[in-house]
Amino acid sequence: MNSMAKDEIKCPLKGEALLTNPRLNKDTAFTEEERIKYELTSRLPPVVETLQQQVNRAYEQYKSFGDRVLEKNFYLSQLSIRNQTLFYALISQHLVEMIPIIYTPTEGDAIMQFSDVYRYPEGCFLDIDHKDSQYIKNQLGAFGTKDSVKYIILTDSEGILGIGDQGVGGVLISVAKGHLMTLCAGLDPNSFLPIVLDVGTDNQKHRSNPQYMGLKRNRVRGEEYDQYLDTVLTCIKEVFPHAFIHFEDFGLKNAKRILDKYSKEFACFNDDIQGTGAVALAAIVAALHVTKSPLTEQRIMIFGAGTAGMGIANQIVSALVGDGLSKQEAIDHIYLVDRYGLLLEKHATVATEGQKPFLKKSNDFRDIKEEDSVDLETAISRVKPTVLLGCSGQSGKFTENAMREMAKHVEQPIIFPISNPTKLMEARPDQINEWTNGKALLATGSPMPPIKRDGKDYIISQCNNALLYPALGVGCVLSGCKFLTNGMMKAASDALATVPKTLFKSEEALLPDLKNAREISRHITLAVMKQARKENMNTTEFPTEDKALSEWIRNQEWDPCYKKFV
Repeated sequence: MNSMAKDEIKCPLKGEALLTNPRLNKDTAFTEEERIKYELTSRLPPVVETLQQQVNRAYEQYKSFGDRVLEKNFYLSQLSIRNQTLFYALISQHLVEMIPIIYTPTEGDAIMQFSDVYRYPEGCFLDIDHKDSQYIKNQLGAFGTKDSVKYIILTDSEGILGIGDQGVGGVLISVAKGHLMTLCAGLDPNSFLPIVLDVGTDNQKHRSNPQYMGLKRNRVRGEEYDQYLDTVLTCIKEVFPHAFIHFEDFGLKNAKRILDKYSKEFACFNDDIQGTGAVALAAIVAALHVTKSPLTEQRIMIFGAGTAGMGIANQIVSALVGDGLSKQEAIDHIYLVDRYGLLLEKHATVATEGQKPFLKKSNDFRDIKEEDSVDLETAISRVKPTVLLGCSGQSGKFTENAMREMAKHVEQPIIFPISNPTKLMEARPDQINEWTNGKALLATGSPMPPIKRDGKDYIISQCNNALLYPALGVGCVLSGCKFLTNGMMKAASDALATVPKTLFKSEEALLPDLKNAREISRHITLAVMKQARKENMNTTEFPTEDKALSEWIRNQEWDPCYKKFV
């Protein structure tokens, strides 16, 4: 911390320049003295308001859009580029209500319409037509100094939110993820940088749209792509040497190999792989507390072996290895089902490198013709899984017959249709509940209303990455970690699984309530930082005692309040 107090900020601007600076603008909350000093008296209505009065007005304006969720998204986006403090204060007070508007599922629609409804540039745009390293460093340097940017969210937009390749519009997913870093874990919004890499798009709808604002060319792949990405990352680490890199929504063929390569070079993270896996694992562990059976006794089937599905599979393997199994023994507990059906050895030529270790012996299914696939229902009847996770992005794939088959073999099947947005969910919770005769333990990827079970409301927990990745990221930033280790990921997942029950909406909920995001995040951040120090991964010093460290973490948080100008 420097000598300036936490509630103070330097203000070198006056007049219109001040009112158009989202970080410094207070709108009608400027005091009489500030209005005179900063030449604002004639630019504002005479009434001086509090931040809470502004929040109240903004919320009434927000509600006036009714069910028009995309317009609500646009309204909040416009507010964020006008008055940063008011934007975060408003959403902080209505977090559960507004996260689906600024993030999934509504943000997906905003991304698809990015070029058609373009309003104002947010984030940093880098494109493959400008590969010169000095050019890239100059572009990055315009966003901050080497010490001011601490968290970078980088996407190439190939695998956005279940809606695929969105080209330049993917910048909005980096922006949205950054907002959640602040809202859920208190990261200073002025210390994160959202970046989109425009390497072209294979989305023909965008390319044929005369309004499309990105490169109208096929998505670049292969060596040219790799060299460009390497140049960008080298420039990022030179310009912002202390920044933690968050890879977001890279495509299936790129996500894991990029993470595997660069995680050995600097501190980085892929939320679709590691974050999704850690949250799903925490929900599974919570469900196993209900069934009173250990993770080592589970047969886990993952429907949809893409980036998210493989992330979950690998996170479970790490947990099982931590429980004493060999890696192969851990892999034996996991079954993958994708468009080829249950993935077997005979699929080796079409399986990705990440899927290959999980291929099951074809001889175990000798009665299935070579040309036939083992569909989900058949796979369930043969494997008798105790846990079924849906990451396919294919609506309706958890059929009634498949769900009844799950309930035949397990007293309390754990069934998580976690694909999002909602329209891509494999089955609705009320359907699964009916088809399993109220036996299933449920969690979803998108927010869902409670269902009735035994005459009572049964809360559907949401496997929302916002429960984990903001806290993990802040833990990495505050500890100045050299690398993000498997041990730190496991510490984050374990911490989420052991959040105090006072932060849950109900006793039977598997995951805590997102409205308590800050308290949840502090719990996880503390665990991540302690593990970083245990593994000698930290480069900063922080308190050793839990109570002192908790207070220290709280003191580092950015809160939405107007600061005194100095």
